[in-house]
Amino acid sequence: MKAALLIFFIGSYTEYPIPDFGGIGHGIYTVQLNTETGELTILHTMKARNPSYLVISDDNQFLYCVNEIDESENPKVGAYKINADYTLEFLNEQPIAGGYPCHIQTFGNNVLVACYATGNVIQFPLDVSGKLMKAKKEYQHKGSSINTARQEAPHAHQIAVHPNGRDVYVSDLGIDMIKAYHFLENRLVPNDVKDCKVTKGSGPRHVVFNAAGNLGYVNNELTGTVSVLQSKEGSFDELKVYSALPDDYSGVASGSAIRIHPNGQFLYVANRKLEAISIFRIDKDKLEPIDYQYTNGAELREFNITPDGKWLIACHQNSHDTVSYQIQEDGRLQERYRTKEILSPVCVVFD
Repeated sequence: MKAALLIFFIGSYTEYPIPDFGGIGHGIYTVQLNTETGELTILHTMKARNPSYLVISDDNQFLYCVNEIDESENPKVGAYKINADYTLEFLNEQPIAGGYPCHIQTFGNNVLVACYATGNVIQFPLDVSGKLMKAKKEYQHKGSSINTARQEAPHAHQIAVHPNGRDVYVSDLGIDMIKAYHFLENRLVPNDVKDCKVTKGSGPRHVVFNAAGNLGYVNNELTGTVSVLQSKEGSFDELKVYSALPDDYSGVASGSAIRIHPNGQFLYVANRKLEAISIFRIDKDKLEPIDYQYTNGAELREFNITPDGKWLIACHQNSHDTVSYQIQEDGRLQERYRTKEILSPVCVVFD
């Protein structure tokens, strides 16, 4: 019997914008997962400059990526058509008026980009052929927080669409805030009354929501914690904070990614430096830590879970390890395959 194959995409760092940060990847990798064995095979590569974050359109026909480079290097957002054989066909690109764009999201017929260095969010409309149009709206976050080394200014880090399909939330590491937006007449507009503060010094990096949309989970980069957010009368408040690090860990906290299992029962949180994925069981509005999966790589930057909830693919920026874990019924992870052929991997997206 022929093994079932799942094809997906991995973004990478292809250069070093600064001496200690970057990579030697080849661009955007098209990768095949053998869902029986966990084996990963590179099918194609598309050259791009530091395509550190990717997003696929809702109809699975297009892929969009950012160039994570300094504003002086003229970063762009790129559009690609996904062909039948999962090769990518370049369509067009538009300039990004910001520095180190680090996250990208789709919302209807728009692409939204968050820029870390400059702390701004930009809306790019799409035409009917999937191509990017010129930037339509741009918003600059303001403020700072108590970690003077990392929170001297706004640092927009991720854009998340709420399950209600209306609200958009932007995690800003620099101001300890989940900034709220929505769309009015096809324009992205701030919705300040729904802004959500987290504990000062936390440095919110990414947020995910449960399917019902009444609970959110924030991966705090600077403290290695998870903030549980609860919706009250349409707005979120920080309900409780959990450590994602072992009690005996004395190293640097560096939260990097967070995902909720499709069944809604488990939460996974990656920490660089610790080089492990912390696993929590979700019990209503509470989290119960159940395991730490050490990944035996360097700079565990990102991971993602297959849509069927059976596999977790983890990426290590500096050691070039991409690891396939089979997700067990109890939420724990079992390593099934590891490769170093995908260089400087930092993002995983499934269609």
